[in-house]
Amino acid sequence: QVQLMESGGGLVQTGGSLRLSCAASGSIPSINVMGWYRQAPGKQRELVAGIRSGGSTNYVDSVKGRFTISRDNAKNTVYLQMNSLKPEDTAVYYCNCHLSWRDYWGQGTQVTVSS
Repeated sequence: QVQLMESGGGLVQTGGSLRLSCAASGSIPSINVMGWYRQAPGKQRELVAGIRSGGSTNYVDSVKGRFTISRDNAKNTVYLQMNSLKPEDTAVYYCNCHLSWRDYWGQGTQVTVSS
């Protein structure tokens, strides 16, 4: 079992920054993919950014150049640094741990960007 605990969400003005953290605990294989998804009201959940255990990353086009995903393997923690936030970034952000046999999800943290 893997448990994920997110933190760092909140309310910020347009152009502001937030840093999300996701601490993973439990039986975590060394090879895994960690990611951040988001879901806005009335929309499907979408992948925002992902990072493999080797460090390679990918981003949805709408956040490229503004968001940075990183991880500390020693702490089993993944981060999402969000800069130049826009109202359309408002959503519940979920941490994800993707293993070959299943996905694990955090409880979600609300990010609200006011205009």
